[in-house]
Amino acid sequence: MNRNGEKARGDLYARITDRIVAELERGVRPWVQPWTAPNIAGHITRPLRHNGQPYSGINVVLLWSEAVARGFRSPIWMTFKQASELGAHVRKGETGSTVVYASRFTKSETDAHGDEVEKDIPFLKAYTVFCVDQIDGLPEHYYGRPAAIASTIERNAHADAFFANTGAIVRHGGSMAFYVPSSDHIQMPMIDSFRDTASYVAVRAHETVHWTAPAHRVNRDLSRYSKDRSERAREELIALS
Repeated sequence: MNRNGEKARGDLYARITDRIVAELERGVRPWVQPWTAPNIAGHITRPLRHNGQPYSGINVVLLWSEAVARGFRSPIWMTFKQASELGAHVRKGETGSTVVYASRFTKSETDAHGDEVEKDIPFLKAYTVFCVDQIDGLPEHYYGRPAAIASTIERNAHADAFFANTGAIVRHGGSMAFYVPSSDHIQMPMIDSFRDTASYVAVRAHETVHWTAPAHRVNRDLSRYSKDRSERAREELIALS
């Protein structure tokens, strides 16, 4: 492999490492999370390609981290082209996830003695996939969901009515709570993973305050939230108040 190939491969490994580290850091909150993970495990399965073939190696870790962090429930992933070939489309504003393809090829080279030899060369290629949860218009069998686990937490009817009246889009799943400006939705862990109703309501209220930030609501600038610690602290204090 030439130096350019080695550099590209090294850059790809670095990107994957940085991505995993970023996901781990993203799960760290400055307060104690009032939910636990036992109920999440029942909704995680090995990631699958569009044809049902399971992913392997580092792709399992990459797609598991994506599914947990972004609250995806389906284990099935596919490329933009594969979705199009099935007559479907990735929803506007959705971002893809990186997976890698590792293989090797044989190349004929001339050695120092002038003899032609076969050299086995490994390579690594990155490409982008989308979870079925991000795609509309697929054949119905792609949207099969795991059986819902009955909630053991009593709902707060007044809080539920209040949140419903805000009109905020809320997706349940994963192990973290956060607001996503790019898709304008709130991600919440499943209610059964919280220790009690009050904890769920408190966290959802916190994320709903973040949801009010865009210009068409109360117009708080979140453009530097992920870059400036003081801006992040300011926004978090607003949401905690």
